[in-house]
Amino acid sequence: MKQKFQGSTRVKRAQLQALRKEFEMLQMKEGESVNSYFARTLKIAKSMKAIGESMQESVITAKILRSMTTQFNYVVCSIEESNNLDTMTIDELQSSLLVHEQRMTFSTAEEQVMQTVVDEKGGRGRGRGRGRGSFRGRGRGRQLFNKAEVECFKCHKLGHFQYECPLWEKKAHYAETEDKEEQEDELLLMALVECKEGKKGEWFLDSGCSNHMSSNKEWFSELDENFRHKVKLGNDTCIAVMGKGSVRMLVNGIIHVITHVYYVPELKNNLLSIWQLQEKGLSITIQNKKCNVVHSERGLIMEVRMSANRMFVLTATMRVETCFQAYAEDNSQLWHNRLGHLSYDGLKTLVSKQMVTGLSAIITPQEICTHCLAGKQHRNTMPKKSLWRASKRLQLIHADLCGPIQPTSNSNKKYILSFIDDLSRKTWVYFLSEKSETFSLFKGFKALVEKEAGESIICLRTDRGGEFSSKAFEEFCRSQGIKRQLTAAYTPQQNGVAERKNRTIMNMVRSMLIGRQVPKIFWPEATKWCVHILNRSPTAVVQDQTPEEAWSGVKPSVGYFRVFGCLAHVHTLDQQRIKLDDKSKQCVLFGVSDESKAYRLFDPVNKKIIISKDVIFEEHKSWNWEQNKAENQLEIVEWEEHEGNSTEIQFEDKSNNEEQQGTESQSAGTNVRNKSHTQILEIPTKGRARRHRREPVWMTDYEKGEGLSYINNTSAMLVTETDPVTVEEAVKSKKWRDAMVKEMEAIERNQTWELTDVPKGVKPIGVKWVFKTKHKENGEIDKFKARLVAKGYAQHYGVDYTEVFAPVAKVDTIRIILSMAAQNGWIIFQLDVKSAFLHGELKEEIYVQQPAEFIKKGKEEKVYKLRKALYGLKQAPRAWYNRIEAYFLQNGFERCFCEHTLFTKSAEGGKILIVSLYVDDLIYTGNDGSMCNDFRNIMMSKFDMTDLGKMRYFLGIEILQNAHGIFMCQRKYAYEVLSRFGMMECNAVKNPLVPRTKLSRNDAGTKVDATLFKQVVGSLMYLTATRPDLMYGVSLISRFMANPTETHWSAAKRILRYLKGTTEFGILYKKEEDTTLVAYTDSDFAGDIDDRKSTSGFVFSLGTGAVSWSSKKQPIVTLSTTESEYIAAASCACQCIWIKRILETIGFKEHKHILVLCDSNSAIKLSENPVFHGRSKHIDVRFHFLRDIVREGKIKLSYCSTYNQVADIMTKPLKLEQFVKIRSMLGMIEAS
Repeated sequence: MKQKFQGSTRVKRAQLQALRKEFEMLQMKEGESVNSYFARTLKIAKSMKAIGESMQESVITAKILRSMTTQFNYVVCSIEESNNLDTMTIDELQSSLLVHEQRMTFSTAEEQVMQTVVDEKGGRGRGRGRGRGSFRGRGRGRQLFNKAEVECFKCHKLGHFQYECPLWEKKAHYAETEDKEEQEDELLLMALVECKEGKKGEWFLDSGCSNHMSSNKEWFSELDENFRHKVKLGNDTCIAVMGKGSVRMLVNGIIHVITHVYYVPELKNNLLSIWQLQEKGLSITIQNKKCNVVHSERGLIMEVRMSANRMFVLTATMRVETCFQAYAEDNSQLWHNRLGHLSYDGLKTLVSKQMVTGLSAIITPQEICTHCLAGKQHRNTMPKKSLWRASKRLQLIHADLCGPIQPTSNSNKKYILSFIDDLSRKTWVYFLSEKSETFSLFKGFKALVEKEAGESIICLRTDRGGEFSSKAFEEFCRSQGIKRQLTAAYTPQQNGVAERKNRTIMNMVRSMLIGRQVPKIFWPEATKWCVHILNRSPTAVVQDQTPEEAWSGVKPSVGYFRVFGCLAHVHTLDQQRIKLDDKSKQCVLFGVSDESKAYRLFDPVNKKIIISKDVIFEEHKSWNWEQNKAENQLEIVEWEEHEGNSTEIQFEDKSNNEEQQGTESQSAGTNVRNKSHTQILEIPTKGRARRHRREPVWMTDYEKGEGLSYINNTSAMLVTETDPVTVEEAVKSKKWRDAMVKEMEAIERNQTWELTDVPKGVKPIGVKWVFKTKHKENGEIDKFKARLVAKGYAQHYGVDYTEVFAPVAKVDTIRIILSMAAQNGWIIFQLDVKSAFLHGELKEEIYVQQPAEFIKKGKEEKVYKLRKALYGLKQAPRAWYNRIEAYFLQNGFERCFCEHTLFTKSAEGGKILIVSLYVDDLIYTGNDGSMCNDFRNIMMSKFDMTDLGKMRYFLGIEILQNAHGIFMCQRKYAYEVLSRFGMMECNAVKNPLVPRTKLSRNDAGTKVDATLFKQVVGSLMYLTATRPDLMYGVSLISRFMANPTETHWSAAKRILRYLKGTTEFGILYKKEEDTTLVAYTDSDFAGDIDDRKSTSGFVFSLGTGAVSWSSKKQPIVTLSTTESEYIAAASCACQCIWIKRILETIGFKEHKHILVLCDSNSAIKLSENPVFHGRSKHIDVRFHFLRDIVREGKIKLSYCSTYNQVADIMTKPLKLEQFVKIRSMLGMIEAS
């Protein structure tokens, strides 16, 4: 019944599209009443809301305002200017428009009655009816309407108009100005004013008067009596304007000078023109019987209440002064010459202060006195305040280089490079050894702030120093569209913001160093802490906000601030001391860490920088620097989280938001990032977005971990630290030494080997250390990993290994699990097996050498006999898989026979647990929380595992889960690919291939580096795990890896340029009732111009997103489109069977057959019956597998139009419109 009357989901979508179009095309008809138009609009909006559209009142009010007829233009402008449309209700808008409609009705009726009176006095009209008067049309009536129905707006009685009301003392008149040269007879609607004698100091705010007017000559402080003009009244008479000048009035204790006021002696009232006030930049709002006059900078100037006669009368005290400047002739230039070219300001001072007699009024002339220029021109003084300010972030960046600074720092830094955002005045600083580093640091700064703000740098203001004016710098700015503003030679005042900021910074640095007697060599530490403070301090330019809040929108906290250079007591970890050692050591506070939510401290005894949050401060005490001078190189030590009773200090969340980018320690070449287990302070944040593009609604409640910032922090830009290659390099750093110790502890704990003598005739296998920095999904460092690896290449088949194969999960399987979990609202969890291969049982006898740096003293000749597998052994992956597989099967799990890494476990009541394994990464989900919890606890007790919680990062794929769906993408990896191949600054394009692109092995052009080309193809191929829109383009260029030319390289670069503009794209699996599996199959025909083979493509959609796709060249040459489509469908059918078995394994068996959509009717008929014998008799028997499974009912081929063929994107380059459409049908969206 529900579907019968309401329609299916697709029908509702179609209805909604029709209503959206009707809503957008909606316009008010001429002569239509406000109530009628509101009724039509609200009816459509109500219908849209009933289907599921979110119709906010602000959307409806905005639509009504922009679709009114032209007669409502003025009231629409007034409503938009004086109201907040986001909060204005539909009822309020309707009331405002109804009032205007009533006024228009009254005005029209009044004009018609006035016209009747005039025409009756004028004799015959031109109507076709009989009788006298002008209102004689086809009817016989003489009067246009019944005056008895007219309501007076004054007394609200019937029978007369407002202007006829007896409550008015006299008939009103209208005032307007008339141009002296263009005499206009047209009567314009002016403000209604009384003709009685006005009170002194009373001014009428008039929306109809075209100019300020006053009849009181004594009120003018300046008056030009040479000025003449006319004012036309409503009775068609004119009165003379006898001058123009300025009037000074005192309102609320403030003197206001009103300029360009007409002196009209015959006028009975003083008028202030609202339009003339608006021309001066003032804002006029009339609301709640009040008229407010507001200045953009000074705020509310005056507030005038409505009088009983609905007028706004301003009562002011007039500042009456003698009018010294009533003149008929200008002798200013003459007096300027007479007084020896005295400045005009000096002449005016003489006049205004009556310092001399006999001097006439002075006006500064427009002409320049060339004699004054020749004798007195000097350099212009710099303005104390800029006349222009940026209106958005990054619109203007001020930059300057300060230095050289003596003494140089420990890492030989002697310059400070500062950048200031003009709008927020937030500051970033970097430290340099040489000026030549400026260009590279600017590029890093640009990437950082543009990613954070979601805007691009528009203008850069610097001096003309060589570091800013090099050819490379200028060329880079030109290519990026950055406008340059350079100061004039020897004029540093023109870069005053940066110059003054550097001065402020250095003044604070000197004060902080002197205050606690910190050696000057630590000036970089003081500088970055100083900038941290300034970004959270008030500035004169940014009103009521700190620079940090103006930049980020988040009010910063200063509760964690402590005195720079004060004494700090840091807790010593149990692992770093013996029983009787002190549990605390004295350090010096150098600020807060850029990477960790912890303090940055200096150990003056061991001369190291320490990052810790377990600190107790003595802010009134300092370290005795004279006795213990610390001027050696610094080493960074990051302490792990540990138990303690120290005071918990709440730090501000500074992720992706810090200005102290070039720290002293970083400059020294040590790159410090937080490990996952050293996030030592959990801070409640306000969820500030790092970019200014709004997140879509469906992502508002996603859990994003520590944030998603995919541009490396500036610390990484300043100095890039590569992983060590040799043990000698690694042991120089404590972090790598610690990583090696942890690896050895894991091996010993797992009882992987035993020390023994070398058997005769056995040559032990060598081992080596491999070092790798592990990163989180957002690019931050997770941990430093050292792995002991056996040199497996020295093994011999049949001697120390036999079988080596070990299965891994297919990415298609992972996507299917994600889709099904999203459809059912399941949460996917993740476990990481620590040193997984060490758990594998070995059958062979294998001996390995003792590892470097861990050779047992006195037992140097001994070797290790392996009990369990070691990384690097050829059989290690298989040994681990056999171990974990055996465990699963022994504990009630079933293995999928077509995907050996997929295991399921069922229980009573339809409960199911699904587990997928990819080497040492394990994901699991199910419909019962207790089964998931039990599984996690058992696995962690049986194997050494890390519980990663909700699945967030898996095989380089980022996963975002919430109650509405699951989103997967590879943003971090996409940025890495672009950075690796130097395409971070390229211009983005909207599609990966130009339509109708054809590539050939014989394409002319210079040969390019085949190795580099293969690296690009391989990197892009891994991106296709979540990017089906890249599949065809990558598949196409992969055909030319053996001998690529510039043509092929250009095609690869275009794909990278497309990737640059779509790095945030991924697939969204929504929670919906429809879980139908639909397949699309397609083929081109002889698309490869070298061998004339066709390309097959298929896409499988489960719910709202694609779960499997392929683009592959067919193995044979086909003779017709029917044959190529038939072969493509056969390939798709094989994948159908595999996916159907996967779905049955994880508990979804309701799919009787899989619908396969094909745009070739002949291929469909060929799959059902052996027709077209001439076209199909040569087709290989293996492809007729399709006909068998169609006959068995496992799949059903149906026709779909080429326009809706999703697999079309897998077989050919498409036009942009079609490409975007199909990309959306794949379930792809932009993450932010």
